[in-house]
Amino acid sequence: QSSRTMATLNLRALTSWVGIARLLAVLLSCLSFSLVASTGHFEAPYGTWCMFTWCFCFTVTLLVLLLELLELYPLLPLSWDDFTSAFSMLAALMVFTSSVVFPATFISSPCSSSQCARQAVATASSCLCFLAYALEVSLTRAKPGDISSFLSTVPGLLKVFEAYVACLIFSLLDEYSRESGLMWCVAVYSICFIFTLLIIIFTIGRCLTYIPCPLEKVLVGYNVLALLMYLTAMVLWPLYSFRGRGRPDPCGSNCPWNKHLGVTFLTIFNLIAYLVDLVYSTRMVFFRAP
Repeated sequence: QSSRTMATLNLRALTSWVGIARLLAVLLSCLSFSLVASTGHFEAPYGTWCMFTWCFCFTVTLLVLLLELLELYPLLPLSWDDFTSAFSMLAALMVFTSSVVFPATFISSPCSSSQCARQAVATASSCLCFLAYALEVSLTRAKPGDISSFLSTVPGLLKVFEAYVACLIFSLLDEYSRESGLMWCVAVYSICFIFTLLIIIFTIGRCLTYIPCPLEKVLVGYNVLALLMYLTAMVLWPLYSFRGRGRPDPCGSNCPWNKHLGVTFLTIFNLIAYLVDLVYSTRMVFFRAP
């Protein structure tokens, strides 16, 4: 009786390919934030974001490994496969962003000092950490036809991507209250982000079964609506942002023109994501193999 109540060790959590990918992610994220912390040079806001990313991914991945090693995750009131799939996708996106933002912000061109060398090694470690998370995403992705854990399917992973890109858009929003067209675009980003986030949370919390309607068809309808809304944003955002405004000559990292250009590209990325999401969702719902 006592042996049943005790936590059992599941060594496959560490020796499987997914476990090895998670171990690598833990070690590499730890190496990244340790090296950057040792330089003492990670000012706000970009440096703080990168440090938060590495620390957050390290902590959650270590917790996932411990819960799987001790086989305690079935006690949690959530869909474990959906949670781990969504987190690995989110971690891959966050670490990729940090791997681009950190060197662009902090590493200067003649890299000769020991501080710069540590920053360069931290960047390389962050890039390898991204590859570890990308490997985990590919290993845990659902096989075609398997919809037991929605967030490990292509539409589920795209939901995480769409929500993350929307967060990046929010971080770049600047000077949009003067134009009604830009305010509509911000409404599009906000509405789509809220609904996509709710889908992710309800899936992880196993709440979708309580919705009294055919969920798969509702998701297809939502994707159609989100795609149409993003289409209007893709046209209106650059139209109202750059109309009669050339790029100013000194245009640094906080230049509104650059931020508007960033939002334009991110809008296109999310439009493509919603389009691919719609195609895969439609195939899963209406063309499912018998």
